[in-house]
Amino acid sequence: MTVYLEKECDTEFPFDCEKIAASVTEAVLDETGCPYEAQVSVILTDDPGIRRINREQRGIDAATDVLSFPMTVYRKAGDFAFLENEQTGCFHPDSGELMLGDIVLSADRVYAQAHEYGHSVLREYAFLIAHSVLHLIGYDHMTPREAHTMEHKQEKVLEGLKITRES
Repeated sequence: MTVYLEKECDTEFPFDCEKIAASVTEAVLDETGCPYEAQVSVILTDDPGIRRINREQRGIDAATDVLSFPMTVYRKAGDFAFLENEQTGCFHPDSGELMLGDIVLSADRVYAQAHEYGHSVLREYAFLIAHSVLHLIGYDHMTPREAHTMEHKQEKVLEGLKITRES
């Protein structure tokens, strides 16, 4: 598991952001049965930074908590079977790792939402990483059934890592 972490803000976190991102990503991939080692890029920014990216990439002029930019379009969420059978270009040529894509996180939102929901900054950060990694491998929450599936997987991963609302 490789995490490339880039910090575009001065916000400090009371934990190792790269280590937590790697642990959560690995747990999500284990939960979904991913047979590959993987890599992901995480950019920590602030509300103005994520608003700019959201405007440029999605045409939405607003800050948000997290953005996910998948490397591959999955036919079925969490189904990795097609990856080796096609020329998807989703494996790193040197490491052979599955390149998941990019996660952009607003540090401002991590802190604000942790306060709003009454749990730790660690829990909010880990939740947003888990949520985003699920998006990177094809999961979505546009229907109630999809939302339920994502919520279940996120909670299972975080509970397995002992990163709960009480932690």
